[in-house]
Amino acid sequence: MRKVRVRFAPSPTGPLHIGGVRTALYNYLFAKKHGGDMLLRIEDTDTARYVPGAEDYIVESLSWLGIHIDEGVGSQSGNEGPHAPYRQSERKAIYRKYVDQLLAAGLAYVAFDTPADLEAKRSEIANFQYDAKVRDLMTNSLTLSADEVKQRIENGEQYVVRIKIEPNEEIKVQDLIRGEVIINSSVLDDKVLFKSSDELPTYHMANVVDDYLMEISHVIRGEEWLPSAPLHVLLYRYLGWTDVMPEFAHLPLLLKPDGNGKLSKRDGDRLGFPVFPLNWKDPKTGETSSGYREAGYFPEAVINFLSLLGWNPGTEQEIFSMQELIELFSLERVSKSGAKFDYEKGKWFNTKYLQSKSNEEIADLFQQVLVEKGIVENADKVIKVVSLVKERVGFVHDLWDQSGFFFMAPADYDAKTIQKRWKAETPDQMKELCELLTAIEDFSAENTEKVVMEWIAAKEYNMGGIMNAFRLSVVGAPKGPHMFDITAVIGKQETIQRIERAIKTINI
Repeated sequence: MRKVRVRFAPSPTGPLHIGGVRTALYNYLFAKKHGGDMLLRIEDTDTARYVPGAEDYIVESLSWLGIHIDEGVGSQSGNEGPHAPYRQSERKAIYRKYVDQLLAAGLAYVAFDTPADLEAKRSEIANFQYDAKVRDLMTNSLTLSADEVKQRIENGEQYVVRIKIEPNEEIKVQDLIRGEVIINSSVLDDKVLFKSSDELPTYHMANVVDDYLMEISHVIRGEEWLPSAPLHVLLYRYLGWTDVMPEFAHLPLLLKPDGNGKLSKRDGDRLGFPVFPLNWKDPKTGETSSGYREAGYFPEAVINFLSLLGWNPGTEQEIFSMQELIELFSLERVSKSGAKFDYEKGKWFNTKYLQSKSNEEIADLFQQVLVEKGIVENADKVIKVVSLVKERVGFVHDLWDQSGFFFMAPADYDAKTIQKRWKAETPDQMKELCELLTAIEDFSAENTEKVVMEWIAAKEYNMGGIMNAFRLSVVGAPKGPHMFDITAVIGKQETIQRIERAIKTINI
């Protein structure tokens, strides 16, 4: 039994998709469950698609979510680890050795075909695939003499190195989620492993070499990589590493909310939910895509939500801490089929986490919203307000809509409520109420309610009419918590001033 070591190995070609976040999460949960290590490796061999800022975005996203990196880029210790560097673009010299090993063993070959050559063959051959049938028709070291190959390379002619796959062999991939997967080698093409143009390996070569050198025990990745698994199994065999080949687990896709196809950014734009963990500003277009953090989600809620998209704990429990997820997680309970992305459920999780947090913690976060609105308020009042309205919201930023009247008198009044609740006799009744409130010494919610209710009963006023007009005067709309909780928070003087202003302002 070797130590569990997993890696999350994204390409810095743009923002980290929420599906990638789930892959990182499942790797993290698996590693921590088994006392192992979580590595972050940046697979940046595709220089043409590299996007500045993407690597920092990946590191910041994982940090915000609480997915801690033990080794590699962005590791907690600040020291990347014993297998540095962890960016593939900085590992050029390492890969060449293994490419040469494959060439020397006759398990790979050099190909000089230009893009024009390949396009010409595609037009000649239906379902063109650079494989055992086609390679003898192409310009490569299998059809050229050794001297000509050497001369072309010395002349600076660009080339690629391709793996040599023999046909009609059944390649078996043992998958921890899907069981045994068998692929006939005849459906595989001779993939490019190395490009002389940038002296870099392709994903397949670098991936296998790095996983071997970094002692990766389990490769947990999306099912879109399942078709590449047979090639990787062959590379492990060709390089003589079969005995230390990692175990594979290919995760199900995250599907569109309707279940029809893979979740994309366009789905989020169309339906109004983020598909990225953090806001992302495209350096080329300047376009900003929304993220879960800036949309007001708690990282714990996002983690909890994602954990259940493809994994089933086997119980009815839905709310889990990270530690509980670590203890319960197993690949055996990961689904083979795709998981619909229910973004409304994500909102539900955030609501549950908000309501479970202390009033003090939520008040600290809400203070930031108040500051943005130019409001400076003491902490005790904000905590009290949060305690009264927290159960009504799913996001901290929604607190303002439910409680703004605690901090600012209404600038206007709900027209429908005026029409329905503000009668000809209301101004006089509200003046009486002001006189009553002025005389109250104990302005607590309980005492004020008792005095006002007794006054309404003694006067035989319509309680609904009085209380609706009272709320309209103080709040400006038919909303908010218990009326006397509101008046206790804003105080006697502010309550009376608001009623007096409403008497002067509201006309019917």
